[in-house]
Amino acid sequence: MKILYVNSLYAPHIGGGAEISIGLIASKMQARGHEVIVLATGPTRNLVEEEIDGIRVYRAPLKNYYWHYKASKKSFLLKKAWHIKDRYNAAMRDVLRAIIEKEKPDLVSCHNLTGWSISIWDEIASAGIPIVQVLHDLYLLCARSTMFANGRSCQRRCSTCSLLRMNHARASEAVSAVVGVSARTLQEFVRHGYFRTSARRVIHNARDISPAKNREKHDVQAPVRFGYIGTLAPWKGVEWLIQQFEKRDLNATLLIAGSGENEYEEYLKKSLRNNRISFAGHMNAAEFFSSIDVCVVPSIWQEPLGMVAVEACAHSRPVIASDVGGLPEIVIDGLNGILCDPTQKESLGDALQRLVENRDELVQMSRDARTSIEAINSAERLADEYESVYLSEYGKMRKANFENFL
Repeated sequence: MKILYVNSLYAPHIGGGAEISIGLIASKMQARGHEVIVLATGPTRNLVEEEIDGIRVYRAPLKNYYWHYKASKKSFLLKKAWHIKDRYNAAMRDVLRAIIEKEKPDLVSCHNLTGWSISIWDEIASAGIPIVQVLHDLYLLCARSTMFANGRSCQRRCSTCSLLRMNHARASEAVSAVVGVSARTLQEFVRHGYFRTSARRVIHNARDISPAKNREKHDVQAPVRFGYIGTLAPWKGVEWLIQQFEKRDLNATLLIAGSGENEYEEYLKKSLRNNRISFAGHMNAAEFFSSIDVCVVPSIWQEPLGMVAVEACAHSRPVIASDVGGLPEIVIDGLNGILCDPTQKESLGDALQRLVENRDELVQMSRDARTSIEAINSAERLADEYESVYLSEYGKMRKANFENFL
């Protein structure tokens, strides 16, 4: 089968976990004998073709006011104009048409559509090719992709997002199959009337992470090393974590790894009042997890899955996480971590204090963390499940075409 993957970005342009997951899925499909092509936006004036790890990759110039990847701060009006054009960007449909005519894929797997817009669904459907749409974020519901505004997760769509996403639910009927990276994410779209006619699947993302060779012993007298890794952004809850850590007199340290917009990073650093909190900037996962005892994922938006929680457990690190989005599908309260409620601010501080004061529980959670996600932590499992969806939808299309021919 010839599979075309379409995503907003592709390595080395990494905007988040979606790009890592797509790279893994594409490489596994290539290894299984499928022909794989990737199409993404890029910082180019013309369509560029290259090869990355044996996979043919096309990078298309984004036909909008600016390329969104790590874009400098834009004016309010320019951002509004960008999002209005991104509601249905017919110019990007033309770009995809050229690739489809050249490559003639059997199936198109769509991922994050920021920049491409839903216009490409119409182009793929008009070519009679099955579409598998994977939901990594909330872009199809919200222009920001987060459903987060004014410091809190949106309980319903605002008028602006409702307008910018008008008719998107109806357009989703062109999608043959939809995959949610968590059950919670898929349910949110179904609740809003999306994908009524599409086959539905939940496929948790995966990473192949080998167990640590030498698991260090916990020193019950040493400070507990808490850590956060990821984007530094308001919806990630880093500020909530800092405030709760500083509020408690804990025998603990807090390591914060990652980066975000310069202005917000500086705000977080200037607000610190505790010298037991440190910012490390970029760290690779292995280095980070070897430097902490407990990973904290304090998201205050509907985190679609939270792969960092999977990675933490795979490194035998228990997780304190918000009870939002897909995180409860990974973190099992009392087994591999503790779930807290973002609407109850003290719940995070209580969880931090609980593991500082109950070292036996921390040790047991560390022992159970790895086994709790073994079923998820398998790239072959990920490939099996996606291949099953692809073959099913491709088979349905071939059968329909044959029946129409008769």
